[in-house]
Amino acid sequence: MKVIKIHIIKSLVTVITVTLFFSCKNNFDEVLKIGISENQPIGIAERIDAKYTDSGRVTANLLSPKMLNYTNREFPFYEFPEGVTLYVFDEDNNKSTVVSDYAIVYDKTKLIDLQGNVILTTHTKDTLFAEQLYYDQNKEWLFTNKPVTFRKGRDVINGNGFDSDTKFSDGEVLEIDGFITLEE
Repeated sequence: MKVIKIHIIKSLVTVITVTLFFSCKNNFDEVLKIGISENQPIGIAERIDAKYTDSGRVTANLLSPKMLNYTNREFPFYEFPEGVTLYVFDEDNNKSTVVSDYAIVYDKTKLIDLQGNVILTTHTKDTLFAEQLYYDQNKEWLFTNKPVTFRKGRDVINGNGFDSDTKFSDGEVLEIDGFITLEE
């Protein structure tokens, strides 16, 4: 009788142990998330001064007072709640500048959303003013459907939307009005 009792107890312990073993998952990503709310950033950086290089040549310089890292989310992104200043250098080392009050960089889609007092100034002093401007890093394309003002020399063009490559060689202000200088 005692032997049967011990056998039953051992069997129960074995069943419970096997059940616990197979019910646990080995998911390291879930373990990393313990203690971190998905609504909170996984990291915070202050006084950012990041330089991007290509073959030893600086191609861009990003400055920002603060960056929040939300790469712990299913759709990861970086948020710049206090704005950004970006200097972009072309092959001839000409500098263009982009400034905005707020920005979000979406990791998966490589889309940058610039918001609030967006000013883009090229090295030739052509200037685009917008409340919101998107930049598609994959296509190297700028666009918005919000009101814009584009200044090129003495010309001032207002519109409701903008599409352009990064060099403004294929740029278009949509639904335009403004003052354009014409030579006779």
